[in-house]
Amino acid sequence: YQRRVHGGCSLADSAEAPAYGRYLEEAAKTRSALGGHPLHVVYINTGLLAKAKAQAIVPTITCTSSNVIKMVLQAFAQIPDVHVWFGPDTYMGGNLKTMFESLKDLSDDAIKQLHPQHSPETIKSLLPRFHAFQEGTCIVHHMFGDDVAKKIRDHYSDAYITAHLEVPGEMFAVALKAQQEGRGAVGATSTILNFIVDKIDAALADGKQSQQRLRFVLGTESGMVTSIVKSVQAKLRQDCGIEVEILFPVSGEAIAIGEDTDVMPVVPGVAAGEGCSAGGGCATCPYMKMNTLSALTAICVQISDNGTVEDPASKRFHPRMYGELVRGRTAAEVGSESIMHMRGFQKTGMLPDELVQDVTTREAPPVKVRWVKGEGIDW
Repeated sequence: YQRRVHGGCSLADSAEAPAYGRYLEEAAKTRSALGGHPLHVVYINTGLLAKAKAQAIVPTITCTSSNVIKMVLQAFAQIPDVHVWFGPDTYMGGNLKTMFESLKDLSDDAIKQLHPQHSPETIKSLLPRFHAFQEGTCIVHHMFGDDVAKKIRDHYSDAYITAHLEVPGEMFAVALKAQQEGRGAVGATSTILNFIVDKIDAALADGKQSQQRLRFVLGTESGMVTSIVKSVQAKLRQDCGIEVEILFPVSGEAIAIGEDTDVMPVVPGVAAGEGCSAGGGCATCPYMKMNTLSALTAICVQISDNGTVEDPASKRFHPRMYGELVRGRTAAEVGSESIMHMRGFQKTGMLPDELVQDVTTREAPPVKVRWVKGEGIDW
């Protein structure tokens, strides 16, 4: 077995780019420029070194797609003059702002069900203090753009519409509208899965003997279908007269016409034959698909044959240690701080006191920071 290529992530790479360093330096100047205190909310799909460098520049907390909405609302409630700087996912940041915009038009009771300390007035006040990085995208979610949104509106008006927080705004808007009408869901993968399961449960409870066909448009990476299929199969073991169809919308350039139109008229991937790759354009992450069972088996065999993991031939399989220095400490040590802040939030629903104190007392770095991919920082 030879490791031929390094796995990666286009979104994580965005957080290593110089533009992200400039974005964080702007955030660090919030007190002098905007009259408030900065909090950097970083999406978990970023490298530990990037998290460490961010933490050195501005107080940082890690988030996931399932906790980010409550986390941001809690930050605004707990620190009245805070400015939240979200990144690096541009689509998620824009969609969060769209969602917050929609909240301001809800009733006071409806908003308090989402967060007890918020009201239409507090939602309006936080909108100008929510900032989102503008140069970070996931190459898979980038494919769910205006072309796909139009196809869904034109051809799938009878289906339930779901969308992950990372998809482009056009697709997100379609799903958000569907959610407001009770026929869709937006949010994390768990939110989408729970929505599909709930709709199936409702159909089963309805008890109708006639055949029912439930259609769900899935606006996220296609790997999610495994957990959905398992959940659906568990519900539909017996012949209950219900069928479930999962639809993956992709842009027109993401498919090609097959040579044998009777057997396979449509083939994933563009005419050049890239298939489900970054160039092919179907709803599949090429980086995730580098993690194959055959590759894992080959690694296990390699290590087993060598006897010990310390053998030189197996060292290339060791996890990265993140020993780069960030203000005199290892990236592993500094980068884990934002993750521990997230864990604290998940346990209590509050930002940890240590983080709040950091947000309200930290001064901006005294000099311009040199932000280089793969390198630590100091000043």
